[in-house]
Amino acid sequence: MNQAFIQDVDNGLSASPKQLLSKYFYDEIGDALFVKIMNMPEYYLTNCEYEIFTQQAKDIINAFDVADKPLDLIELGAGDGTKTIELLKELQGKKDFTYMPIDISQNALDLLSARLAKEVPDINVKPLQGDYFSVLGDIQSSDNCKVILFLGSNIGNMLDHNARRFINQLSDRMSPKDKLLLGVDLKKDPSIILPAYNDAQGITKTFNLNLLARINKELGGNFDIEQFDHRPRYNEEEGRAESYIESLADQDVTIEATGKTYHFDKGERIHMEISRKYDNDTVNDIISETGLYIKQKFTDSKNYYADFLLEKE
Repeated sequence: MNQAFIQDVDNGLSASPKQLLSKYFYDEIGDALFVKIMNMPEYYLTNCEYEIFTQQAKDIINAFDVADKPLDLIELGAGDGTKTIELLKELQGKKDFTYMPIDISQNALDLLSARLAKEVPDINVKPLQGDYFSVLGDIQSSDNCKVILFLGSNIGNMLDHNARRFINQLSDRMSPKDKLLLGVDLKKDPSIILPAYNDAQGITKTFNLNLLARINKELGGNFDIEQFDHRPRYNEEEGRAESYIESLADQDVTIEATGKTYHFDKGERIHMEISRKYDNDTVNDIISETGLYIKQKFTDSKNYYADFLLEKE
């Protein structure tokens, strides 16, 4: 049994206010649901970043400014590779490069490697399984130019102080002139943002509630899923989309793995996830004192989304 999962669930449900960590969304069912989310008409983020990569791949690569030097293109959490393949196609045959996807999941890397073999054969791929920072530490001494990709607005799932620490840890493993391509969702009208986390089909609701079902299945919980509902909101002042699960009744939930019972008042919420929205000032704030600066910014045609190219001083 996953002891970290047990401890995190106990800590989160014992806290006030209650919270659960979004990293536990992703079991087999959660993975499949998130693929559906990315294909929802309301979920603009994926399409916007894909547009940037399809329309501006050549400009992005030129901005890497690696000339004739060998390039290590390192991606943190590459997923299915759909967006990155557009860069790889542009690089193929034009640059001496190695693509290094890093993921904690060997299965994810195997699936990605199989796809790359079909769609961009003959490129040099070196999958690296493990924690981002330990793997980056292993390749830090390479004399090649390094460009790190952190896409999908994954940085937005972190509070600003955690994002700043994360970027700082990346910077510590970069050499001068190395670069980080950081994908972020931009601040915009709440009427565009909120539906991305509250779709008409209810897929996001199912995705969030699936974590309670996972606790039931893996940790012996007795959540009555019908007695909880998905409650997203957009905090415009903080620039954050926030996901909550709300208890629809006064109720108690027992979890065998923790040996505890947790009380919920009617209307009480469990905080599940944030999705931070950015502008130039917010990006500059989280990279302040990290030794990185904004070299270039690429946006989609609607200016909904941006990939910031950051360079190590």
